[in-house]
Amino acid sequence: MKNLFSIVFLTLFISVFSQDNKRLVDSLNIELNSANHDSIRLKLYEKLYSAELYSNPQKAKEHVTNAMNISKKIGEKLSHNRALYGLGAYYYITRELDSSDYYYAKSLEYAKKHDFKEMVAKTMSSQALTEKDLDKAIKMRDTANSILLELKSYLNYAVGVGQRAALINAKGNHTKAYEESYKALRILDTIKAEPYRKADINIQLGEIEEKRGNREEAIRFYNDALTIFIETDDFVYQSNAYIDLGFTYFNLKDYDNALINLEKGVELAEKYRLKGNYSRGLGHLGIINLHKENFPKARDYLEKGIAFDKRFKQFGPSGFKLLHLGRVEIAEGNYSKAFDNLEEALKLSKEDKNKIGERDVYRTYIELYEKTKKYKLANDYTKMYVKLKDSLQRAFNNKEIENLKISYETEKKEAEIAIQNEEIKTLNAQAKNDRLTKTLYGIGMFSFLVIAGLIYFGFKQRIKKNKIEREKQEEIYKQEIAFKKKELASQTLHLVQKNTFIQELKENLEKIKKSPELFKVEFRRLVMLLKKESAEDKDWEVFKSYFSEVHNNFDQKIKSIAQDISEKEIRLASFLRMNLTTKEIASMLNVLPDSVLKSKYRLKKKLGLAKEQDLNEYLNTL
Repeated sequence: MKNLFSIVFLTLFISVFSQDNKRLVDSLNIELNSANHDSIRLKLYEKLYSAELYSNPQKAKEHVTNAMNISKKIGEKLSHNRALYGLGAYYYITRELDSSDYYYAKSLEYAKKHDFKEMVAKTMSSQALTEKDLDKAIKMRDTANSILLELKSYLNYAVGVGQRAALINAKGNHTKAYEESYKALRILDTIKAEPYRKADINIQLGEIEEKRGNREEAIRFYNDALTIFIETDDFVYQSNAYIDLGFTYFNLKDYDNALINLEKGVELAEKYRLKGNYSRGLGHLGIINLHKENFPKARDYLEKGIAFDKRFKQFGPSGFKLLHLGRVEIAEGNYSKAFDNLEEALKLSKEDKNKIGERDVYRTYIELYEKTKKYKLANDYTKMYVKLKDSLQRAFNNKEIENLKISYETEKKEAEIAIQNEEIKTLNAQAKNDRLTKTLYGIGMFSFLVIAGLIYFGFKQRIKKNKIEREKQEEIYKQEIAFKKKELASQTLHLVQKNTFIQELKENLEKIKKSPELFKVEFRRLVMLLKKESAEDKDWEVFKSYFSEVHNNFDQKIKSIAQDISEKEIRLASFLRMNLTTKEIASMLNVLPDSVLKSKYRLKKKLGLAKEQDLNEYLNTL
């Protein structure tokens, strides 16, 4: 019921954000109608293309074609290059890959001719997405990323790293793909990027978790991405996310939610002519009806999808549908037709180097040969199936992936607050002199080692981050402010770690409670101490004093804007001013992330901000 409500809620949001995007498009069109100069019209067509590429791709194609014609007429070479690239992008998202390759090739040729290095890199990155030879595609991506890094185009570089991870994932090295995806997120964490950049990587991580069988985790990634796609009016990738969610719910045997998401995804794909998504959606709808034993409906969806794939020469997806059409034939006793479908599905899986598809065909062959009492053949395919299954399972190094996830979350927190070498010494000294460390020597020593390890990794990440941001920073920090920032960082670290640390100690004390009578008195005393520590607000008061000095009496400024603002809301505003994430703020306030989002909405309303204004950007100006 909760998931059904979430879908309805997200659907309502589509209409709200669609109106915002429509207003932007209407405004640009009004300007376009009154524009007298070609140079102005060119810029407006480029903006309209960006605004409508993922919300109305067909209209975006018209805009970029107009931009191409004007740029050629007035000799705007860079704009002409962008228009060639834009047409390649349009044909890519509508899955007309031959046309996409053509315009990307034209864009690359033009960029090299006029020495537009960034366009060379962007075009090579996009060409890698359509390259069938994955090793060649990865080399293209590496070349493009090197150029982007040289140009200090960090946003595009981060996107390139994320897309490289997708190629590695397609090759079957899921652990490396996870590592590269988190590398991209780390870079995006250091810059103010378009929110959909992280959403794309969330989709990617969701696909890996789905293949690992961690479906609840996959749904979390998909929903995080879907929320951003709705907020940014991105109907193309909304369709993607709905279809991914639908298939994941299907694997959880939640057929109601599966159908709701798939039908929504197919509806968007059909409306915006998204061939790939439409094909995938038809296949998944066929599979759901197969499992619900509605064989006529399953056959209808699968055959419709296969015919669609043949029409647009998308043979890879047809292998997936032929496999399940074979299962429909087995269920209805049409063994000869089932064999023909499976034979074709196996052929396409091998041509496409789709090991998962090949594995599933082998498993279905086993069922077919057992039904027809050809036990020797069933045994032969069982051996082939087990061998391939074991090989695929080894590709998912669960322990290593979990370590990568933990490492990223840890380094992300440390990267926000880690500072220079002398500050590390200060934190070490504080850790050594910590009251809890003295009271619980054994547990405290363990905690110190953990903190020291986190600081070490945080320091390494900070060095990388400093290399990226050094040229952007202004030379206005005085020694006193630097010192206060150090104190603020230390206090923030303490606040972030405090609740987690106390919870861990409580769990250990529960274990000590079961030990001999010697520990009873110590146990009661320590529990009282920890409860007292958890309840005190002194850490917040220390944090607030440092924060106020570093950020020029931030609390007084915000009170002057909203006189009825509460202390709790000032605390939330301070954490947002520190650029802490929703999850980190939730941990520090001992609330759920949803509560933080609601509090942010109320704070924005109390400050009198317009709907389209960004709360974080506004607080950063105070």
